[in-house]
Amino acid sequence: MAGRNQPRQLAFALSHAESFTREDFLEGPANAAGLALVDAWPDWPNRIMLLVGPEGSGKSHLASIWAEQAGARAASAHALTAAAVPNALATGALVLEDLRSSDVDERALFHLLNLAREEAAFVLITARTPPSAFQIELRDLRSRLRALPTVSLLPPDDHLCRALIVKFCTDRQLAVDEAVVGYLLTHIERSYAAVRRAVEFLDSEALRLGRPVTRAFAAELLRGND
Repeated sequence: MAGRNQPRQLAFALSHAESFTREDFLEGPANAAGLALVDAWPDWPNRIMLLVGPEGSGKSHLASIWAEQAGARAASAHALTAAAVPNALATGALVLEDLRSSDVDERALFHLLNLAREEAAFVLITARTPPSAFQIELRDLRSRLRALPTVSLLPPDDHLCRALIVKFCTDRQLAVDEAVVGYLLTHIERSYAAVRRAVEFLDSEALRLGRPVTRAFAAELLRGND
């Protein structure tokens, strides 16, 4: 009926499966050290290694590649308990994901490190911050963590940012041209998380408004979201 407001299209939050295979890993100078660590296994400088990088930098992807090679189990650091440690190390290899000093059972982690050393197990620990920034109360655990060899993932350069934009759009089946990619590259923060957020925002708004993602549309949305 004329004059009646048209209903707004609802945008549903759909899950978008990501592939964590080696073939789908985007390589660049920022993550070269992490990829080299995975490729070097089992010739690591230490059987327990720490992989550090900002949110979205590919830690989980690299850990998944290594877990496939090493037959490793995976556990979340925040859910680790002392009782679960022996089972976690049952295959002789473990990925311990997202270690944060604010929500880890320190005694369980100390037990894990000790048992891994006793059983000569391989452990790959991922974290967003280096051990020097951890607030750990157990002195022995603090010194043990700070002694672990650490491999760091760096912020993405322009080339990797561009590749990430294309990959995230492809994962979401979002059709964009070079003009959109170029605009995003020069108007968003140079970080993995910012790239992901920008693509998710464009996708959700394009779906909600029923509009294609053009450079003008991207500029309109990003200016309005400042």
